[in-house]
Amino acid sequence: MADEDDKKDTKSDNEKESLKLSDAVKKIFTAGVSAAFMTEESVRSYLSEVKLPKEIIGVLLQGAAKTKDEIALRVTNEMLGIVRKIDFVQEISRFAETHKFKISAEVEVVKKDKN
Repeated sequence: MADEDDKKDTKSDNEKESLKLSDAVKKIFTAGVSAAFMTEESVRSYLSEVKLPKEIIGVLLQGAAKTKDEIALRVTNEMLGIVRKIDFVQEISRFAETHKFKISAEVEVVKKDKN
């Protein structure tokens, strides 16, 4: 009977360790994905809860910085591609054809002071 209790204790210990490990992996994955949108300090504080070695945190931060740079580069390239396709002269002409311009001005003439 004591043998069965030992197996249960060992099993529950193994399950606890497995749960801790899976929680740590989930946090690391979440941090990796969201790190592109977080500051380095935010990522560090988030990962400090997991209690990882500094080397692993450094690797994750480098990966996050690289991912952030790649995302920024891709977004920039997409935006440039969209802007390059726009014919501004045609768009302004189309706008001018469908809109009426009204310009109002007020002119006031004031006598100079004699000094």
